[in-house]
Order: sequence, then C-alpha cells, then structure tokens
Amino acid sequence: MLRLLGPSAPGSAFCDGISRRGLLNIGTLTALGTAGGWSLPSILQAAENAGQGRSAKSVIMIYLVGGPPHQDMFDLKPEAPKEFAGPWKPIHTNVPGMDICEAFPQLAQMGDKLTIIRSLVGNQADHDAIQVFNGRHPKLPKPSGGWPQFGSLVSRVLGPITPASPPFVSLCYQCSHGPYNEPGPGFLGTAHAPFRPMGSTREDMVLNGVTLDRLQDRRALLRSVDQLRRDIDASMTMAGMDVFTEQAMGLLTSSRLAEALDLSREDPATVARYGTGNPNVFIDDNGAPRVPQSMLAARRLIEAGVRVVTLNYSKWDWHGGSYNTIFNREKEDFPIFDRCLSALISDLHERGMADDCAVIVWGEFGRTPKISDIVGRDHWPQVNCAVMAGGGMRHGQVIGATDRIAGEAIARPVTFGEVYATLFQHLGIPVSSTTITDNTGRPQYLVEDGGKPMPELV
Repeated sequence: MLRLLGPSAPGSAFCDGISRRGLLNIGTLTALGTAGGWSLPSILQAAENAGQGRSAKSVIMIYLVGGPPHQDMFDLKPEAPKEFAGPWKPIHTNVPGMDICEAFPQLAQMGDKLTIIRSLVGNQADHDAIQVFNGRHPKLPKPSGGWPQFGSLVSRVLGPITPASPPFVSLCYQCSHGPYNEPGPGFLGTAHAPFRPMGSTREDMVLNGVTLDRLQDRRALLRSVDQLRRDIDASMTMAGMDVFTEQAMGLLTSSRLAEALDLSREDPATVARYGTGNPNVFIDDNGAPRVPQSMLAARRLIEAGVRVVTLNYSKWDWHGGSYNTIFNREKEDFPIFDRCLSALISDLHERGMADDCAVIVWGEFGRTPKISDIVGRDHWPQVNCAVMAGGGMRHGQVIGATDRIAGEAIARPVTFGEVYATLFQHLGIPVSSTTITDNTGRPQYLVEDGGKPMPELV
C-alpha cells in the first residue's frame, strides 16, 4: 500500500508532518513496485531513448498455458484414423476453405477477422513460456542477463504513449510451475519489466487518504532533496531522475490506469459477453486461472494507452487418464474460450480499435498426432499453431499446412521470429535496422535468425 502519511518518530519528521521514511517512499515510489522490482521512475526512463510515443499501435498477447492441441482446435484432420483425429468435427467459418473445431461456433462466424497459422515450427519441447514471450528458443545461447521479452523491448524502444499509463502491462497470473511464467525483461533490467496490476498492487494505483494538494507539497520537497543529492553526487548519476519522477507522479495522480482495471465501470452487458471466471482457482493447481475477463481488462488497458498487454489463460496440458480425459477437458474449456476470444475480437472491431490493436494467441508447442490412452496428446515441438487478429492486417486466411495427421509442416513453415517481426512492424519498429545494446555493449537484433515480417499479413 502506498503510504504518503508515514508515521513520525521523535526528531524524524519534517515541518509538514511527513517522516523521513515516508519521504523516501515517495522519492523512490517503490510502494508501486512489483515483485520483480519495477518502479515508476525507472520504467519511465524508456521515454528518454526514443521520446514519448505518439503511435497508438498496440498488441494483446494471449498465452494458452501448457500447449493447446492444434489438431483439436484449428487444424482438424477428420479423414485421419480415429486415434489421430479424435471425436471433434470441423465446421465451416465465414471464409470458404477455413474450417475450425465445431466447439468454436462464434469464432467461426468471424473467420474473415482471423488468421490461422497452422505451420509454426522451431518450437521447444518443454513446458517453458520463454519462447512464447520473447520468440527465442531457450536452448540456444543467450546474452548475459537473458533475452528481454517482447513487451520489455517495446518499452525500451518506444516508451510510454502517455505518462498516465506504462508501456507494458502484464495480466499474467503467477503459476506455481515456474517455467509457465513470463521470463522478464532480461538484460534490459527492471526499468522495462511489466507493470503487474494483480492482487494488492491494484490498491497502490490510487491515492489512499492523500489529497492532490498534499502530494504536490511532497513533490516540491522531493525536488529539494533531489537537488541536494545531485550536489553531492560527483558522478551526476542523479541527473535527469526528476524528469522520470515527474512522469511517475503523473501516473500516480491519474485515475486512468486504475479505472481501466475496474470492470465495474464497464457496461454489464459487455462483461457478460466475455464471461467471468474465478481468479483464485488455478487450473490443475499449477496452471493459470480460467479468467475470461482478463481479455476485457486487456482491451480496457489498451484504451487507456498501454502499448503491450500480456495475459495467460487456463491450462491446456491434459496428460494422463483414459482416451476421454483430454476430450472431457476440451469440452469444458473450448466453449468458454470461444466466447471470450470472439468477444475480444468483436469488441475491438466495434470500437474502431482493430486496425491499431493486434492480437496473438498461442502456446509453447503442439500436441502429438496420435492419442495415447496413458498421456492423451503429449508434447509435440515439430509443429504448432497460432491465431492472429486485428492490427490492420490481411485476415480471413490460413497460413501454412500440415500433413494428413497434423504432425509436420508441409507448406509455408512459419518461425517465431517471423511472427514477432510482424508484431514489431505493426508497432512501427523496423526489425532489420533496430538493435538494443546488451550488458556487454554488443548490439542485439529484436528477433531471432533475422526473421522478417510475414508478407501474407502486412
């Protein structure tokens, strides 16, 4: 909780009654820090490198935790033997030749607003979210500090759109299985870690028991202390910090971010359209909660000026049990997913946001073509699928194809680097010429293996 009226010990209070300890809490604004150490002044330093962002382009990234079964969702093989095809049947979308699972009737009605990538290759084989969030294979060499995730790179290159909103917000729930979680800002450091407005942190985004006038008084006091610190800092490392703190105060005194996360301000009909879930129920204990309202919150955050929003949704790793175990779970998850994802895409179009906001939905790998009575569909790195929407891209198409059992890509293999290059280009960041300096002073490109934007989409 942010406490501007800290307790005063004898001899430790200033003339306005604020304690030195309370002042330091204001000065660093660490009360708003996340578990990863993010603080408002440091994350706002992104603006110094590229100036205040003026583009409203944005990305919502949805991670389906645990690896969704591509051949039961968006790449069905009804002519394959039963042990490969499973019980689901394909249905037509509103785009001729684009068929998806019968459990997704609402998505089928908007096939013209979707792109299905059926040939995503180069997947890693373990339950590890790294590649989903930064596009880099976790087994390959990495620079000191590790690769930054996508939102952190965007924060570093573009900075915030407005001081009232951070450039990168994560709505991902912390999973007990560590590899399911976001990898973090890597060598960019905590200044470009995502803001995580989950749990009690949300309470820190408003002024609790403090008027704006009193906050302004403390800001003047903070300036005096900062000037003193600069005077005694021979290296001048404090130079410019007041600029970032000024922006941080702007975020603190604005209700924009807090209101975006307050779904009670949304039209109840819209909330009902997405559906709701219990954020305290983690699927299979170590997955993420099945919370459709996260997609609504993501849209509201984009409207509030956030560039990148990431979220994790449910758990898609259905190991063990009989042949029917995996399909019983699909019957449970698929209709809810169909409802909330279609609501998000429709919402973006209805609000005139679809050209500016791109959506990417994927997991860490595909699933085995053959269904096992012991493990259902196991891990399958040979091929994966992804769904994209929005971003002003050319949708209403399927990119790539797999063989008759959905086991290998046989046409137009797509890499993670290509998908990420497409997202960067959508944001106005040229991947061929943009580099970020790592901790050793070496320039690093934004995507792996020289990936280029997908010509089918842009």
